[in-house]
Amino acid sequence: MNPTNPLIAVKALGQHLWLDNLSRTHLAEGILARLIADDGIDGVTSNPAIFHKAITGSPHYQADLQRLRASGIAPEARVEALVIPDVQAACDLLRPAHAASAGDAGYVSLEVAPALAHDAPATVAAAQRLAAAVGRDNLLIKVPATPAGLIAFEQLTALGLRVNVTLIFSLAQHAAVCDAYVRGALAWVGRGGDARRLRAVTSVFLSRVDTLVDRRLEALGTPAARALAGKSGVALAKRCYQQYLDRFHGPAFADLAAAGVRPATPLWASTGTKNPAYSDVLYVEPLIGPETINTLPDATLAAFRDHGRVAPTLTEGMDAARAHIQALAALGIDLDDVGETLQVEGVRLFADAYDQLLAAVA
Repeated sequence: MNPTNPLIAVKALGQHLWLDNLSRTHLAEGILARLIADDGIDGVTSNPAIFHKAITGSPHYQADLQRLRASGIAPEARVEALVIPDVQAACDLLRPAHAASAGDAGYVSLEVAPALAHDAPATVAAAQRLAAAVGRDNLLIKVPATPAGLIAFEQLTALGLRVNVTLIFSLAQHAAVCDAYVRGALAWVGRGGDARRLRAVTSVFLSRVDTLVDRRLEALGTPAARALAGKSGVALAKRCYQQYLDRFHGPAFADLAAAGVRPATPLWASTGTKNPAYSDVLYVEPLIGPETINTLPDATLAAFRDHGRVAPTLTEGMDAARAHIQALAALGIDLDDVGETLQVEGVRLFADAYDQLLAAVA
């Protein structure tokens, strides 16, 4: 690895960088292997939109797709038959990173069907089935931070499964996820489960927060409102990191930490900049710090490799982040309300992408 590569320098500061993409093209053409070897990428995340783009845009699926269409099995089963081998292959590529980090990194995320977002028992059953089908210790099952998803997350943690909780858009949602993890971990350890088996990450979405908040600020139309644009996603991440430190490096988690339970690691998601007026590394440069993960789309990863500036920035501007959120509230913009709106929208968007995926394989 080239030590002058900004991506490698970030890893040296204690932050893991994961690729927010998974496709058979990345696997068959050695792209993921090169990212692991050259850039220190030590994880992969996926979602229905990513798999829809992969399956409809890559020639590497066509032979399997034709075979599955002729098989007569349900579209849901066809999708799993296509994506599970990809997840397994990515897990195998990342196994050395998983071993070298003693289980902190080297994971691949696979999401339960978005239609289950409001059904806790069905989410638990689907998560167990998918984990068994993949059969890899470095798999994270993705469940949403909806009320039902939190119930499922707690139950899955209590069963010793490793989980990526997705669609977190607010401090309140992040706090609820952390609380569910602690309850589940207490149940798992209390039954004699191996504390080191547990692994959880909390995926906090950033660019979508700025998209919605900026729209509301623009509607207000005042100079004071416009001055707050483009800063809410980073402010949310910094406040979530402070919340993480308080929850998992304080007395409330001390007994579980002593038993060997890992904290639920913050993961910065939705880090591709949606507003072209903003820096293409807006959600990377200000959020570099230890005990965190940043999952990057291909374009954002390439941009940071090309011109990213590396410094331990995550704990800088904590007071400013708090003041920013207070200033939004003074203008009538409540980030917890924004988070509820975005979570509902996020579930719908992933459900739409999954429906498109089913149609593509039907």
